[in-house]
Amino acid sequence: MQVAMNTVVTMTYELKDADGNVLESSNEPVAYLHGGYDNIFPKVEEAMHGKNIGDVVVVDLQPADAFGEYDEELVQIEPASAFPAADLKVGMQFEGEDETGDVVLYTVTEIADGKVIVDGNHPWAGERVVFTATITAVRSANKEEVAHQHVHGAGGHHH
Repeated sequence: MQVAMNTVVTMTYELKDADGNVLESSNEPVAYLHGGYDNIFPKVEEAMHGKNIGDVVVVDLQPADAFGEYDEELVQIEPASAFPAADLKVGMQFEGEDETGDVVLYTVTEIADGKVIVDGNHPWAGERVVFTATITAVRSANKEEVAHQHVHGAGGHHH
């Protein structure tokens, strides 16, 4: 079966930065619902379309096609008193809102002189990345998966 609209694609993948360093990889196969449901980067989905089990897809993604451009406005300096004092350290993450009310995940990047610098950019924002996937299975999605716009069961979402 080929990858097509409303198929569940199972794959292993590896995400590398422009220097070839592995940023993320799947130890177990993962599945997504193919068909424009924003379950995977659109350029990767486009490259997967029409492929078969065993095919390897390699997609070079510019920042706009992956984790977005780096946005200086998402870097903020806050007083340390605005955070729970216990165990505040670099690398901790907190949810906040941007000016439009969207939830943003902020990462503490620096702590000094009673101030905390937080960054709401994805850690790989501004990076060109290479996504390599090996298709391990393709099946037709069931009605519930199509209605919910994501995969259920093994490798997918569980209720």
